[in-house]
Amino acid sequence: MKRYFELLFIMFKIGIFTFGGGYAMIALLQNEFVTKREWIEKEEFLDLVAISESTPGPIAINSATYIGYKNAGFLGALFATVGMCLPSLIVIYIISLFLDTFLSLTLVAYAFKGIQVCVIYLIFSAGLKMLKNIKKTIFNKVVISLVTVAMVLTSLFSVKFSSVYYVLICGGIGVFIYLIRLLKSNKEVKK
Repeated sequence: MKRYFELLFIMFKIGIFTFGGGYAMIALLQNEFVTKREWIEKEEFLDLVAISESTPGPIAINSATYIGYKNAGFLGALFATVGMCLPSLIVIYIISLFLDTFLSLTLVAYAFKGIQVCVIYLIFSAGLKMLKNIKKTIFNKVVISLVTVAMVLTSLFSVKFSSVYYVLICGGIGVFIYLIRLLKSNKEVKK
């Protein structure tokens, strides 16, 4: 039971102190579970982020569920997921009670502007940490370069292109490269 409540508390803590959604909390998850507790290896964390990003649902919930399941099975996944969801539910409920008054406060408006800057930093920081930990293969370098150029160009020319398409295209390219390598290895085995 101790591990379940530990997962609940850790996820609650991350959920309550993270603004900006799942991408903003990637750095906190990595610090907590890879660096501090060493419950997940660096490589596995990169896979976790990729899986959480490409499966349906919020990345924060997917990550919490994976980490909980990995460390304590089904109940661990349940406790971790509830821990991640509770802060948002509590905050949204409280805000909904006072929404009109809350939004009209000048102090709140300035706080949200400050939080926006912090969210950009958290997302950028998480991206840089993941970039440092990714294997430096030619394939990875080419994909990162192409996606970066495509994202900058679509932003500069105001072209609407969902990030989901980047994930799907890159996933498809990865599967294609895997199949080519599989065919090559099968041909070599037959010789």
